[in-house]
Amino acid sequence: MGEDIMKKRFAFFCLTVIAAVAFFFSGQAPVHAEKTYTIGTDVTFPPFVYANSNNKYVGIDMELIRSIAKEEGFKIKIKPLGFNAAVQSVSSGQTDGVIAGMTITDERKQTFDFSNPYYESGIVMAVSPKSGIKGLQDLKGKKVAVKTGTQGATYANSIKKKYGFKVVTFDDSDNVYNDVKTGNSAACFDDSAVLNYGVKTGLGLKVVTKPTDIGQYGFAVKKGQNQELLKMFNKGLAKLKKNGKYNQIIKKYTGAAATSSTKKSNNKKDAESNTFIGLIKQNRQAIGSGILETLKLTVLSIIFATIFGVLIGLLGVIPNKFAQGVSTVIIYIFRGLPLLVLALFIYNGIPSLTGSKIPAFVAGIITLTLNEGAYTAAFVKGGIEAVDSGQMEAARSLGLPFRKAMSKIVLPQGIKIMVPSFINQFIITLKDTSILSIIGILELTQTGKIIIARNLQGFKVWTIVAVIYLLLITILTLLSKWVERRIND
Repeated sequence: MGEDIMKKRFAFFCLTVIAAVAFFFSGQAPVHAEKTYTIGTDVTFPPFVYANSNNKYVGIDMELIRSIAKEEGFKIKIKPLGFNAAVQSVSSGQTDGVIAGMTITDERKQTFDFSNPYYESGIVMAVSPKSGIKGLQDLKGKKVAVKTGTQGATYANSIKKKYGFKVVTFDDSDNVYNDVKTGNSAACFDDSAVLNYGVKTGLGLKVVTKPTDIGQYGFAVKKGQNQELLKMFNKGLAKLKKNGKYNQIIKKYTGAAATSSTKKSNNKKDAESNTFIGLIKQNRQAIGSGILETLKLTVLSIIFATIFGVLIGLLGVIPNKFAQGVSTVIIYIFRGLPLLVLALFIYNGIPSLTGSKIPAFVAGIITLTLNEGAYTAAFVKGGIEAVDSGQMEAARSLGLPFRKAMSKIVLPQGIKIMVPSFINQFIITLKDTSILSIIGILELTQTGKIIIARNLQGFKVWTIVAVIYLLLITILTLLSKWVERRIND
């Protein structure tokens, strides 16, 4: 009897779970449930998007999208990617929309659906105050710096033949401006609102041309998709303009009070916060998060790459032509592909084909696993082949099967040969995590870019980042050497 009661209770529990699951997937969600949209952006583009002293993303674009989301009853998740990567992530379906001071053009309209314009800006040229350059006519035979995928880059390329200059491109604004300040480039082209804001807040450059190639900024979604989000943006924008909130946001970040207070604040804190110690104290939380993310990527990638590499390496030494061929092809492909290309292919390319999103962190782990695993497979295969072939022949002649001969005789000798290569690969994996900033993972390098966009202390911030990497590599090397000694003992 007790057993029957238990069965009935279990059956009732199962029916309850099935009913709950069916209700969940039936789409009958509560009327007031708010949908969350992932929005890509470029967090190195003040006054439109940047991280403040508390490492919160602020600026015209951020306040607009947050205010519109509040007005229209939806939620947003900001994805800091950089302009070029943000645009690509929308095209591949990884993010639902992009707001990053993106100029509406006929060419972009073929790929994106744009909102109503929310800002108007032109392109200007900035130079070092000591350069003596007064206009476009002084650029002949010189280099100018631009940011990849921006309207400033498009404009510069459209006039380079006329004025006889060469164009060099960078992925973020800080490198563009620094290239001019260091004298590597004679000038840079960027949006007038961005450069004027930078000049007023201590960028160290001078604008020497009037705005031209006037364009309008818009919020964008992939063509034909997320039309509901686009409609809500337009509706919310209209409400903000009507109730005065829009003008408040624009004035907050472009008015005289905004730039003067920022400059005054910077001057007041320069003596303390712009020192190495001051920068570390001010950004310790962001730096700590960046280090943690880098370590997570490194440890997980080392584990998966080792497993993947050992399996593929062993596949290459078993007495089977097909297996050896598969091993050779995998090693050839993933060692031959540049890590940057592989990361973008996995994060943006595969979702474009499958229609399924891949989280940036997962895409980063897969990228490092395939790339580092291919190198691991190569030295595993090489380490085993370095063992005298007579060892295997002798073991087989004594009646040992291939599997036992490999695990008991060959592998123990091969592992000692492989250990130094393993240690080296661990260090390479740690360094390679920096490349994953291209897909928006907030590891140490991406954290450095975001900090620099706010305080423009490029040299000092990159010095801090470099020292942290060296410390991490030193610790990893010492740990690996200890493991090597234990194995050899």
